[in-house]
Amino acid sequence: MDLSKKRVLIIKPSSLGDVIHTLPLVHALKRHYPDSHIGWVIQKNLAALIEDDPDVDEIISVEIPSTSEPSANFWVYFSALTKTFSCLKSLRSKFMDNPYDLVLDLHASFRSGLMVVMNPSGLRLGFADAKELNTFFQSNLISCGPTKIHAIDKILTFAEFLEIDAAPEDFRLSIAENCEMEALSFLEKADICAGRRIIYTNPATRWATKFWNERAWAELADKLIHDLDAVVILGGAPAELGYLNAIVSLMKQKPLMAAGRLSLMGAAALIKVSNIYVGVDSGPMHIAALLRRPVVALFGPTDPAKIGPYGKGHVVVRMEELPCLGCRKSACADKRCLDGISADRVFQEITELTGWS
Repeated sequence: MDLSKKRVLIIKPSSLGDVIHTLPLVHALKRHYPDSHIGWVIQKNLAALIEDDPDVDEIISVEIPSTSEPSANFWVYFSALTKTFSCLKSLRSKFMDNPYDLVLDLHASFRSGLMVVMNPSGLRLGFADAKELNTFFQSNLISCGPTKIHAIDKILTFAEFLEIDAAPEDFRLSIAENCEMEALSFLEKADICAGRRIIYTNPATRWATKFWNERAWAELADKLIHDLDAVVILGGAPAELGYLNAIVSLMKQKPLMAAGRLSLMGAAALIKVSNIYVGVDSGPMHIAALLRRPVVALFGPTDPAKIGPYGKGHVVVRMEELPCLGCRKSACADKRCLDGISADRVFQEITELTGWS
């Protein structure tokens, strides 16, 4: 399919990790067809991830509350419904004036399917195994096959359909110079000298079942600081400060709190200058992997083969002997899958991956 001078629309509004998974496809598209016009429908709070990407020509930001959050209640669903209708109306008006030639629905939901048909013409591509009636909105369906397991590989099946390939240089995240300066300034203000071992940790996530316990985090961080003379950074969102402060309260050493103190891309830049990333299954883990930072990731209810750190040079820590791994439960009375992982085991994985002693 020749996409020269064609308008291509990406439908992938959220979440953070899913947006990161989509970047290699977008970069591959632009590399093969530099005169194409690529637009992207994305949640407003994640738009910063692509604002400085030269391969994205148009950002169409939307603001629809997430109903997948464990804390979502009736009013969240009501707000999401009303804002969805408003969003669809806006998209329809926009696309009627300047339609896209090709729409890639990479979100595979009922809502994203509605977004697709707001474009009055063009080819619509979606996943053959999509749920929520999404397949009814598509003109062509992409079958991933049994070998396409990881989310990135599934998305790159669209590249195969379009007869393009993804090269190593397509796996990147564009970080503006001012964001890199934001990260360096943060370290400078904390008196972190060049050459120090920097470990970026992200203990918080959305699902309660994906959390490692505070005491284990505190024990690990203390050991990293004391035994390896490393700077341990606690990353996260402002809403996660309560959990992170609970970890700090259990520590003997002093970590560097970054949560809520940097912009989204400033935090990405901080991950970039760190030596290693340690965390649970969350969006920043995928940023670290795309930035080619070594990752040590703790997994329990989710499957790392599908959504783990992509590429080589990473370590996934799991309680492999448990039959309930990968249950995908967002609530569980018995969190053995993560609570059974010791701080000593994670510490050992870090030292083996880095070669530090």
